[in-house]
Amino acid sequence: MTPRSTDTATLLVSCRDRTGLVAALSQFIAEHGGNITDLDQHAESDSGMFFMRLQWSLTTFTLSRSAIEEALAGYARRFELTWSITWGDHLQRVAVFVSTTPHCLYDLLLHQRLDDLGGVIAMVVSNHLDLADVAAHFQVPFMQVPVGAGSASARAEAEVTHERILADHQIDLVVLARYMQILSPEFVARRPGGIINIHHSFLPAFVGAKPYHQARERGVKLIGATAHYVTAELDQGPIIDQDVCRVTHRDEITDLVGKGRDLERRTLSRAVRLHLQRRVLVHGNRTIIFG
Repeated sequence: MTPRSTDTATLLVSCRDRTGLVAALSQFIAEHGGNITDLDQHAESDSGMFFMRLQWSLTTFTLSRSAIEEALAGYARRFELTWSITWGDHLQRVAVFVSTTPHCLYDLLLHQRLDDLGGVIAMVVSNHLDLADVAAHFQVPFMQVPVGAGSASARAEAEVTHERILADHQIDLVVLARYMQILSPEFVARRPGGIINIHHSFLPAFVGAKPYHQARERGVKLIGATAHYVTAELDQGPIIDQDVCRVTHRDEITDLVGKGRDLERRTLSRAVRLHLQRRVLVHGNRTIIFG
């Protein structure tokens, strides 16, 4: 992936495939002094849909951001586009929700320390105190929000606190890094495409409790992990990234868990980076990933 530049605009487009769109947008950028730094596109013969990610330098661009958006609105009417644009100088702010398992949190914080995440982890939120020292080591604020077990009112109260915290810290993305609580449909609905979860299996196989026990009982030769956007339907949101590794009859449960942890941390970090670098376009219940 190319390094992030702060003086860029990134445009994501989806529409019915038609002649002239790429030429029109390229000409628009050239006419106003821009330089295209990255362009990726995909057309589907079966659905007739067209998807594109277009990034250009604003260093010598002659239009203001509001004028760019006004011009794009005109192209949207002309070509019947669905579009969104982001600016390179805006780093999305991330809240990582965790419980007691540290591996995914460590990996995300390490990517931030290496400055290749594409956003900023503004806070770690947990229903326990177990991982407070991990956040402290990376100098990231940690907040505990207890969630009462089995109590609907306690869970609702916790979500009120979550909402206040996320608003106060201007959070753009919530990442569930093995956060072992189910979010309410209302909480999810307020953040379409704004919550990423890691699932400890290659969805949709072996969902639910003890996936590695299920896998071993079935004698599987592959185990996996799936990072996806959260929707009201549990573990059914658009998939961003997946990974697998081979296992054999010699692997015990502890071996499967260890290999699964490696898959989970890598898969979640990749998915978060893709999102923050504006390389994911959601279409229905699936994603188009621009490399």
